[in-house]
Amino acid sequence: MVLTRLRDIIQNDIGQRGLRKDPARNLINACSDNFANACRSLAEHPNPSLAVATGFFIPTATPPAGETDGPLGALFLARALTPMGIPVAILTDAFCIQALEAGLDACGLHVPLIALPSATSSLRPDEYHREVQTRLGDFALTHLLAIERVGPNEQGRCHTMRGRDITALVSPAHHLFLPSPRGPITIGIGDGGNEIGMGKIPRDVVARNIPNGELVACQTATDQLIVCGVSNWGAYALAAGIAHLRGISLDATLFDPERERQLLETMVHAGPLVDGVTGQPTATVDGLTWEQYAEVLVKIGESLASGTP
Repeated sequence: MVLTRLRDIIQNDIGQRGLRKDPARNLINACSDNFANACRSLAEHPNPSLAVATGFFIPTATPPAGETDGPLGALFLARALTPMGIPVAILTDAFCIQALEAGLDACGLHVPLIALPSATSSLRPDEYHREVQTRLGDFALTHLLAIERVGPNEQGRCHTMRGRDITALVSPAHHLFLPSPRGPITIGIGDGGNEIGMGKIPRDVVARNIPNGELVACQTATDQLIVCGVSNWGAYALAAGIAHLRGISLDATLFDPERERQLLETMVHAGPLVDGVTGQPTATVDGLTWEQYAEVLVKIGESLASGTP
């Protein structure tokens, strides 16, 4: 099945973060049906619209900035879903606005790009939600997705994978993902255990598999959770899965590694953005070579084109 193949492609733990360290109970097998569920939720909705929250701050980088994993995936979703007739809005902190503006301009895309309330705002969760909805205006979202977006642990603190507390440096976007009977369907995409959505996985499973897992494990759950080796890969596969279910052929340039690299370079220079592992403002993701990273993009395009498992 195409959806199973897409899921398996993105779940290569290329960074050796421990996503499946425990063969019996791990982050990969905890929610194995969620990728397909997320694809179907958007593909089969009669009138879907998606808001994407992204932006992970790296305070130890040179210079301190948002990382390349997340914003590039958000841009991909906007590029892929908008031509399908699925409106996309992007929500992020001030430290990622310029990068995303540059990426959208380079693609000739005009989608709402919304700055989240500042990290130091004292808004209660309900007030935060209302403020974001006000900034969205008449964008009536049916789905809300977080990609590589840090969320709080049991003590309400947000941490990097290395255990650094960045609570005061990022907008508390997890308020948007609190359960609500009339709220949007929520999706999380993450690769380390500290991202919004990972609260769907028992804390002890994250602690058993991920270094610093007991400290960094996010407690904010989402309706569906996509765990992958690199968060951007989850965005690539999600768009491909939706297109497959709708019987739509995506523009082949979406899966062109050179075009993707050019867009990332544009965003890195404009942001800046930095590689989350090396901390450097380079057109790389999670410390991987471009060939290692882009191989998954190519495989997703090939799987979608062939329609085979």
